[in-house]
Amino acid sequence: MDEPAEAVTMPSHVRATDFGHVLVLIDYHSGSVQGLLPAAADRFRRAAPVGDCRALGEPLNNQLRAAGLLVPATSASPWPLTVAHTGRASWGSAEHVAGTARPKPVSLLDHLCGTGALAAVASIKAAGRRRTAMQRVVHAIRLAMSTGCRPATPKEAAAAVDAVRAAGWYAPGRTACLEESAAVVLLLATRRLTVTWCHGVAADPVRLHAWVQTEDGTAVGEPDSTRAYTPVLVLGARHRHRI
Repeated sequence: MDEPAEAVTMPSHVRATDFGHVLVLIDYHSGSVQGLLPAAADRFRRAAPVGDCRALGEPLNNQLRAAGLLVPATSASPWPLTVAHTGRASWGSAEHVAGTARPKPVSLLDHLCGTGALAAVASIKAAGRRRTAMQRVVHAIRLAMSTGCRPATPKEAAAAVDAVRAAGWYAPGRTACLEESAAVVLLLATRRLTVTWCHGVAADPVRLHAWVQTEDGTAVGEPDSTRAYTPVLVLGARHRHRI
């Protein structure tokens, strides 16, 4: 009789998204991303429903455990796996445009508010080890949302996005989608308003994106290409994914 395998599980701060031809694992503590190509992805699919690491094979099992994407558990249980919408393959020719288009003009007050929100996000990222910066940003987003009294209207959310992007145009540091979206959440929180924050993944090639949505699920200030992203982590009034 075969010896039972040591029980392992996927930590709650790790998300797995299956695109068919590639399976993507994201660690929301370290911010690391692991892509499993077809053979490895197929082994992960077989193992996930029953939480049995023997289906992975020893090399892949050791690789995922060394990366912290699988951890010891008291008993075997299924590993959550999101099946992504695939859409049309882009092969790198339909990337999301970020920071390349001049933002809409805003008032001086809104510009200062956007600058303050971006500075707060930069401080949160810098206030500790680099490998846990993503964890701190996600924690700050959740904390900011807990102070809200009501959801932002589409007009209020769009104004916050415009303010942050206008400030980011002149910012000396990185102001990509993660920083922008987190800053929008923090800016609205100062007004006791909330939005839904989304972090998603798309394939062909594998790429990540963060954005905000109004309560009805409408992406704020986003191009149609954002629909190619499958939301992996969603934080907001109607979504409480703890990690």
